[in-house]
Amino acid sequence: MSQNLNKNKLDKNIKLMGLSAIVLLVLFLYTLYKSSEHIQQSSYYFGIIFLLFLLAFAIFARLKQDKIQKFLNKTKTNNNSFSNQLETAQESQEEISSNITAVSSNTTFKDVAGISEVKGELEEIVDFLNNPSKYMQFGVKLPKGVLLVGPPGVGKTLIARAVAGEADVPFFYQSGASFVQIYVGMGAKKVRELFMKAKASAPAIVFIDEIDAIGKQRGGKTNDERESTLNELLTQMDGFDGESGVIVIAATNKIEVLDEALLRAGRFDRRVFIKLPNKNDRKKILELYLKNKHYEFDLEKLAIDTAGFNSAALSTLINEALLNMIKRDSKNLELEDIEIAKRKIEFGKKETLILDDKQKEILAIYQASKAFISKSKVALFEEGTSNIDSVYPSFNELLENIKRYLAGTIGVEVIKKQRYAINDEDIKKAYSLADSIVTNHKMAKDANGLIEKVSNELRTNLSENIQEINRLKEIILKNEVITQDDL
Repeated sequence: MSQNLNKNKLDKNIKLMGLSAIVLLVLFLYTLYKSSEHIQQSSYYFGIIFLLFLLAFAIFARLKQDKIQKFLNKTKTNNNSFSNQLETAQESQEEISSNITAVSSNTTFKDVAGISEVKGELEEIVDFLNNPSKYMQFGVKLPKGVLLVGPPGVGKTLIARAVAGEADVPFFYQSGASFVQIYVGMGAKKVRELFMKAKASAPAIVFIDEIDAIGKQRGGKTNDERESTLNELLTQMDGFDGESGVIVIAATNKIEVLDEALLRAGRFDRRVFIKLPNKNDRKKILELYLKNKHYEFDLEKLAIDTAGFNSAALSTLINEALLNMIKRDSKNLELEDIEIAKRKIEFGKKETLILDDKQKEILAIYQASKAFISKSKVALFEEGTSNIDSVYPSFNELLENIKRYLAGTIGVEVIKKQRYAINDEDIKKAYSLADSIVTNHKMAKDANGLIEKVSNELRTNLSENIQEINRLKEIILKNEVITQDDL
């Protein structure tokens, strides 16, 4: 029906245009006839030509009326479709941000095992949220942000939920990837809404999982959606203080890629490093997962055999073992179920540390040698190296750091009488530092010569202290850690 109305309107307009052209043309010709002797300007003739063209166009439009009508209908349809797409996009944008809601966490510290080293810091945050006046009377403000740093699977998200559950406050969970939108500006808008809702629900916890998805270092050459989202996050964290009752907890396993502005004081004031669980931690985690389950194996031995497993891997192991128990139509979990579960599960590179005794001894020598040289705490599955961190390092301090990178490799070579490929990253860092000493600091002429010099000094030192290295090796094999008291 609307098409017939449009067609009638078009027909009426064409007729009106043609009639107007005829009337004006007659008037022009009459004026030209009566006053031809006074007309000297060419504009009159131009007007006649224009009116003739208008009349011709009206006749043409009348003849092609149907085709013109189809074209106009098609154009209108496309415009309506585009308008609908815009409306849909706006609705979807609003939907993206409107799904930010708080949840109540039922998880507490009782549900999280193996965090004895960081539990004290987390309990302090809970106390901040529950008793803010206790601290504010002394002018102490709630830390704005807490950054949980650790390898995948150690339970960073679970820990954040436990903090919210212990404090009994609203918990706003968002992943870093959820802020990266296809619509420009939507990530920043979502950040604004997240903090607005958190402030309205204060005291509250905002948890951003995998923050490196939006918090990577900015290059300064582009201003893309991710960078605008990061800028908004920085602005929002500056926009509230410790009295607001909102604390931001973020998790990452790549702290080295985060932007410096995100890590500065006043944003993430506190960093909590969560490592792979040691033997005692694994035993507590296994006890938690096996609670109210009937099992017939030595839990202490299983904790030793699962060296290198994170909490997520242990959870999967027990779950697979229980599935096999059910398959056997049994109500008792046996060691056979655990062994079958081990064979089923494919762990990632860092979790393939199901080591036999020989492999574990080699790793223990490697870490014991690092502990002996650095005189610092070292865990069996720790990958980092404790270095001298000086603003203006001396030549000897730089050489000392090279020693710490190479200590493990040289220690294994000295004690086992052959070389082993254990940690490529330590070797790369040693050579990179040596190159920097030569190229950037101009303190030496040859990087390879420096490496050779440090390696020879290490061989001499470690060879003279083999008994001490073996003592530390036995400690780390037993406890999976060498503390300051052991050195």
